[in-house]
Amino acid sequence: MNFLFDFINTLVDLPKTSAEKLMPLIRLKELKKGHNIAVFGEIPKDFFVIKKGLIRSYYTDEKGREYIRHFFTPPRTTGALGSLVLNKPSRLSYDCLSDCEVYAINFKDFKKLISTDKALSNMYSTILELIFLTLESRIYDLSVLNATERYLKLKKQIPEIENLVPQYHIASYLNITPVQLSRIRKELYSK
Repeated sequence: MNFLFDFINTLVDLPKTSAEKLMPLIRLKELKKGHNIAVFGEIPKDFFVIKKGLIRSYYTDEKGREYIRHFFTPPRTTGALGSLVLNKPSRLSYDCLSDCEVYAINFKDFKKLISTDKALSNMYSTILELIFLTLESRIYDLSVLNATERYLKLKKQIPEIENLVPQYHIASYLNITPVQLSRIRKELYSK
């Protein structure tokens, strides 16, 4: 649990009494590569904080093609938050790209708790702000940066990404084809 509370305390100064109220809601889970934490069309129950591993969110079109929206690394909050907030089926799927350790928290129980604890409510607000800023940055990157710049930014954020996932996942995240990614990498590494 220290990992989780160390992460929380980088965001907000959480009083011990609030942390003690939160602890019963937290379950440490070990998930295998390929495990789905949220599935398109279903309403999930939990959100997660990643302790170890790599998780992706993605959309699958009617032809079965996957479009990766985001890679999540520790310590990061993840899950189908839009689905949880709206209590509607998820528009994305989330799965483990490696074996993972996550802290799972039931969203409805968490919402009840934050309605009674100002410090936890402030923590939730801070986490939502960070998620918003992350999504805003992603939209900016896709709108303004070229494919090479997006690739370099991803490599800076997750330096070992090429050892963690197949190239077609990286290409999907960058919104380019695997062939385009291969050309970018060849050009960069030939310099």
